[in-house]
Amino acid sequence: MPRPVVLVPHDPAWAAQAEALIAEIHAAGAEVFRAVHHMGSTAIPGIPAKPVIDLLAEVEALEAVEGAQASLVALGWRWWGENGLVGRRYFTRDDPETGTRAAHLHVYASGDPAIAWHLAFRDRLRAEPATAEAYAKEKARCAALHPDDSAAYTACKQAWTDAVAAEAVGGGRPLLRQIK
Repeated sequence: MPRPVVLVPHDPAWAAQAEALIAEIHAAGAEVFRAVHHMGSTAIPGIPAKPVIDLLAEVEALEAVEGAQASLVALGWRWWGENGLVGRRYFTRDDPETGTRAAHLHVYASGDPAIAWHLAFRDRLRAEPATAEAYAKEKARCAALHPDDSAAYTACKQAWTDAVAAEAVGGGRPLLRQIK
């Protein structure tokens, strides 16, 4: 079911919320998670975002995340498996009071090109205010075109994000994933 796209001004509290979630994930996963990163628009100061914390976790092998799955589910995370992206494991978490989406957790095996893609994109926008502002404009354009469909909104900005991330990781090709 499509979710509406609601962009809000950047909230400095998002960084602390991400850190709290990261600590919780590390506690639930013990030695499973090698690193957990705050990514996505909530990790880029100054730009509007959907108020959903995006996290990227690295594991030695994807099978390892299954060992932490029950602990994460007990904390309110919902397991989605690959959820359309080969090589990823995906969890979501909703706010228990409002039922609205609060966080996404994308899990990849260390060395997966998606890790470099996401982190390079985030770091480039953090370092280049003009690029971050251009992204904010692209997000606003896509939100206006697809206000009631978060999947269409994401697809709308895909070419822009792929181009910027490809440049950020050294001019490589955009990250192409098989979608089931």
